[in-house]
Amino acid sequence: MQTWTIKALLDWITPFLGDKQVDAPRLCAEFLMCHVLGKQRIELYTQFDQVVPADQLAQLRALVKRASDHEPVAYLVGKTEFYSLELNVRPGCLIPRPETEMLVQHAIELLRTRKGQQSVLDLCTGSGCIAAAIAHNVKDAHVTATDLSQDALDIAAENCLKHRLSERITLLQGDLLSPVASSPFDLIVSNPPYVSEAEYAVLDKNVKEYEPREALLAGPKGLDIYERLLLQVESHLKPDGVLMLEIGYLQGPDVVSMLENTSLFSHIQTYKDMQNHDRLVVAIR
Repeated sequence: MQTWTIKALLDWITPFLGDKQVDAPRLCAEFLMCHVLGKQRIELYTQFDQVVPADQLAQLRALVKRASDHEPVAYLVGKTEFYSLELNVRPGCLIPRPETEMLVQHAIELLRTRKGQQSVLDLCTGSGCIAAAIAHNVKDAHVTATDLSQDALDIAAENCLKHRLSERITLLQGDLLSPVASSPFDLIVSNPPYVSEAEYAVLDKNVKEYEPREALLAGPKGLDIYERLLLQVESHLKPDGVLMLEIGYLQGPDVVSMLENTSLFSHIQTYKDMQNHDRLVVAIR
């Protein structure tokens, strides 16, 4: 009979998920094992020879089967990491992506150049990943975060509480800026839905079949949310305020044109991600 040690399980799960074309199979195997065994990743390697009990083995096999069907591992384990913060995630919210950390980095760098308390607005907050990362790293920032989905806001509230940020992050339910008072902000950030209809039709199964459609799809060209946002932004951004938007890799020229057409901004710049794709637009009023 096979003795299932941690090492033996890692050596079985990794190629099994790889054969099913699951992205980053070794990392997925580690996350699933950490979840079931209640261990940190480093402990998997310092305790390679530990035998896994039958009850945990059964739980692990069930999760591996679901992962092999391309159910997102972050949903299976109920958490993910974003900008060095462990965040709760569930099917009611989009799973934070590493690409969005670029927006957070730019926001933090900007806020640290300014003195006094800074007011930040995070639109389409989802899990609260952007709001939490900014508030965690900029102690003078107060963040207001909005989302249309109450399920997403419930998860965001858990993450605020988890990282002791509830006093500096205000969560509001509503469409874009509609639930926000008229007081203008120093910085408005957003990672809104920006997937076009054509892109949505060919999304990977682990995204299309599990993550919320309303957090992804934004009309024929993926630009619907930007268009509506820019109609509302004037009264909510201070004279020297900054707008930061994550964008799809083909959307840079269109979003820049939309920003220019508002005549609100003195400087607009597009930034590329590690794959040399347009990913972030920063506009200074």
